[in-house]
Amino acid sequence: MTPGFGAMLLGGGLALGRFARQVATNGLPVVFVVNYVSFFLFATLAAKPASNYGIRLVLLVDLPVRVFGFIGLHAVIYVLSADLFGSFGGSRATALRVVAPTLARSILFENISGAYLYATLVSALPLYVTAIKNSGTLGGLSRRLPGRSGPLVFAVAFFAFTVLALTAFAALLIWWQAH
Repeated sequence: MTPGFGAMLLGGGLALGRFARQVATNGLPVVFVVNYVSFFLFATLAAKPASNYGIRLVLLVDLPVRVFGFIGLHAVIYVLSADLFGSFGGSRATALRVVAPTLARSILFENISGAYLYATLVSALPLYVTAIKNSGTLGGLSRRLPGRSGPLVFAVAFFAFTVLALTAFAALLIWWQAH
């Protein structure tokens, strides 16, 4: 959203180096770890399709792992970046203070963390679709929608809920830091 940002990156130099470092040390680890946990949960569900896991179990496991994992990994990486690269003025406290505001703005793609957020959340769709199909209540409700779109529609709704939960938690952290 910064005018001229693309041209600045294409020019190479310090801006490109810092951007690449941020993607390599923050984006890739966060997206990899959160998606790895989600794919592991999906594999567990898919391995026993006859089992009725229910959407509650998936949300009780997947949603907190995504929200706390996303926030926790950012906090750890920001602190390490302060130590290793002098980011945030080299201050661990500053690094921790900017986590919540950064993540709260990521829902609107106001920063690069928005790309990481949606990259971690899109991977939940197969997990949610499988859980919804296996759910007695939501599976039945989803079959009332035309065609085979029902589980996907419900999965997209859970996707939106996850985004809102993460944003609400980040906003709560901002409020807590201010008081």
